[in-house]
Amino acid sequence: MNMTVFTVFFQMLALLIMIGAGYFMARKGMMDEHTNAQMSRMIVSVFNPMLILSSAAGSAGLVSPETIATVGLIALGMFGIFIAAGMILSPFFDKAPDQRKIFQMMFVFSNLGFIGIPVVGSILGTQYVVYVTEFLLLYTIVFYTYGVAMMDGKFSLSSLKAMVNPGLISGLAAVLIIVLNIPLPGFLMTAVTYLGNVTSPMALVAVGFALAHTDPKRIFCQPKLYVFSVVKLLALPLLMLPLVRLVTDDAALLSVCMVMFGMPIGNMPLILGNQKGIDGSTCSAAIILTTILCVFTIPVLLALVG
Repeated sequence: MNMTVFTVFFQMLALLIMIGAGYFMARKGMMDEHTNAQMSRMIVSVFNPMLILSSAAGSAGLVSPETIATVGLIALGMFGIFIAAGMILSPFFDKAPDQRKIFQMMFVFSNLGFIGIPVVGSILGTQYVVYVTEFLLLYTIVFYTYGVAMMDGKFSLSSLKAMVNPGLISGLAAVLIIVLNIPLPGFLMTAVTYLGNVTSPMALVAVGFALAHTDPKRIFCQPKLYVFSVVKLLALPLLMLPLVRLVTDDAALLSVCMVMFGMPIGNMPLILGNQKGIDGSTCSAAIILTTILCVFTIPVLLALVG
């Protein structure tokens, strides 16, 4: 898979324009908090799962069980490195215990679905979204075990109930479709594909809404967030690239992995922090800053894959 840095940059620029559309609509009063909340629910509960299923159906018979196992191994290694990095580096970004926990969460829980799926689908092709599925499955497990336990200071079986959600169900269904080579009827494939295609623009419009409702000074005037962004979006992915090359030489899979490694921070650390009464202003700013900066860092990462 040979892509120049400019080709990928212009693809990412198209995504940035969609973020800009969300910003414009929010500033003009076309969207409010209720609209944004409902859009986010639709993305998470309907459109993202449909995109995962359509990708799996399109890849049925094309992805080997060995490749599925390889992706699972890489995803496991990614979370292991992110957890270790969070534990080691978070004290350098904030000394307050609660904020240290937030930084640990930000290291580990990237926006693999909300941003990862649109980026992989737009730049590499929707057929590669199926690889993202395995990362998302492991993300769900790690979040509701390690993530919740780290924030609570203890492990709770009750948190595992939240693991059963549309993302997990569609992910498991996608794996079964690929492994068992289950074809979808034409009419169902058409419906699932069209619904899945809504994911990218709607998810990016939602990011634009968040940008329009955040103080620019809080986003762009915190030096430590730029340092964090460089570590999160460039240093850690580049550290993991030679390790992944030991596992696979498939250019498409390497590209997907680099996108997954270099994703911006997701909303889950902010949501969980809010539930625990922890100030989320720094986390909110970091989410938006890393989302904007990944437009420039993802092309660099993919160019290095070759």
